[in-house]
Amino acid sequence: PPVVLLHGFVDNRSVFLLLRRALIRNGHDHGHGHHRHLESLNYSPLTRDIRAAAGLLGRHVEEICARTGHHRVDIVGHSLGGLIARYYVQRLGGDRRVRTLVTLGTPHGGTAVAPGAGIHPIVRQMRAGSSVIEELRAPAPGCRTRFVSFWSELDQVMVPAETACVDHPDLDAVNVRVTGIGHLALPVHPTVAAAIREALDAPVTGEDTAPADGAASVA
Repeated sequence: PPVVLLHGFVDNRSVFLLLRRALIRNGHDHGHGHHRHLESLNYSPLTRDIRAAAGLLGRHVEEICARTGHHRVDIVGHSLGGLIARYYVQRLGGDRRVRTLVTLGTPHGGTAVAPGAGIHPIVRQMRAGSSVIEELRAPAPGCRTRFVSFWSELDQVMVPAETACVDHPDLDAVNVRVTGIGHLALPVHPTVAAAIREALDAPVTGEDTAPADGAASVA
């Protein structure tokens, strides 16, 4: 399926240059000559609400599916981008469209440290206990998307660091611990890029997927 890349709060899509190269370079080594279709979305810095951004993402995904003829996409989201994608998947029916959601340093449980928290409403929504974070704690029975969440104990934006793990009884999630890499380096690190590629190449259906409470690590 096509891959949609979603950047974080202060970034734009140029943060994914290395990752794009890593995904494209190996997009045709499955023996059938297909290149992976990649889209990076720039969401507006004027976006003031995770729910609204998730709705916009949903419209983008529908458009990509219509244009490429694919029924499903994979999404890689860094930081806030991962939270927007999770909201779409879990609360707006996006699990119909999203096969695998990879998140990098995303505050799934909310973070205690949100830079400029008093300034921007969307950053307040990344705080622990916000209404958006509480909605994501609600039951999500039958959610069809597989989650792979990369988290780093060196991530100074995620407080505590484990908040970047998906911890939800209804979600099929694997949390991958990354060592020695900070928050902003997650989308630009070659080791992480290789692990993302593996996650996207892994089969999703059947019994060959990782257990729902899986955990792994990359150095």
